Order: sequence, then structure tokens, then C-alpha cells
Amino acid sequence: MSDSAKLRIFAMLDANGDGVISRSEYLARVDRVVSALGFEAGHPVVLAARAAHEGVWQDMDADQDGRVTFEEYREWAGPEAFERSCRAVLGSMFDIADADADGRLTRDEFVRLRTAMGNARADVDTAFENLDTDRDGYVDRDAYLEGIRGFVLTGISAMAPVYGDGGLPREAEPSR
Repeated sequence: MSDSAKLRIFAMLDANGDGVISRSEYLARVDRVVSALGFEAGHPVVLAARAAHEGVWQDMDADQDGRVTFEEYREWAGPEAFERSCRAVLGSMFDIADADADGRLTRDEFVRLRTAMGNARADVDTAFENLDTDRDGYVDRDAYLEGIRGFVLTGISAMAPVYGDGGLPREAEPSR
């Protein structure tokens, strides 16, 4: 995974832009998605998403200090971490958005999911168009996860638009 792709994802996860991903900041992703999609906190798919996020947090925060710096994230992120941890987390978020549990998202579900995760609407619309290759108005779970996996592995994929331009606040730039 390129540093550019890692920077783009790190910037999205560092919601307050202070150069560190905190545990509460990371776990708040679930709350934002749950709120945007109208689920109850005790719903089984929400509980599964929280458990998956806790697992990723434990894996990502190597020194267990409750904060993940870019350097720590850079070391952790990659194909192995995606398969070991991230696929389940991203799948659990997809499942929250998939209101009728049919394994695919409508444009509205996709937009609500990705904007709750901090993406700009225009970027989300572009990603949806990129992923809906058969133009049936849906993005299926496999295409969604493979789009993110492709971005993680190469920095280039149908999901690339949702990660923004890669610009980071000065505090979040990696030390050189």
C-alpha cells in the first residue's frame, strides 16, 4: 500500500485532524453510521459492527496506548491487516447500511453510509457510479469490499474518490 493511500485513509480516520486516531474517534464511526441509518444501538448488526471495530482497534494500536499515530498506522496498514481485520469491519458497516439485508446497497443506502463515514457527497456519488458497473442502481457487498481492498492494495480503485485528495492538516503529516 502506498503512503499516499495510507495518508488518505488515515486522514479520514483522524476525524478531528489532530494527527492521531484515538480509540473513541475510531469507534465513533459505528455511532455515526448507526445514527445516519436509523438503527437501534442493541440491534445484532450494530453489536457485530462494534465488536469488529474493537478487534481492529486492538490490532491497529500496536503499543496499546489508546492512540494511533500515522507511523503506527503506516506500519500496520496493508493487505494482511485488510484481510485479518478490515474486511470484517467494512462488511459490518455495509450490513448496517443494507436495510433489507439483500447483500446490496441502493444509491441512498450507499450515500448515507459513506457520508456518515466522513466522505463528501460528490465523491460518494462518483464512487457509487464507479461500483455500479451494470447500472442496475445497486452496489453489492463483494464489489464494495473489493473496491476498498483495491484502494488499500494499490491506491487506485472504484472507491478511490471517497478518500478525498489525500491532503492532511500539518499536524497529521508524517515526520520525515
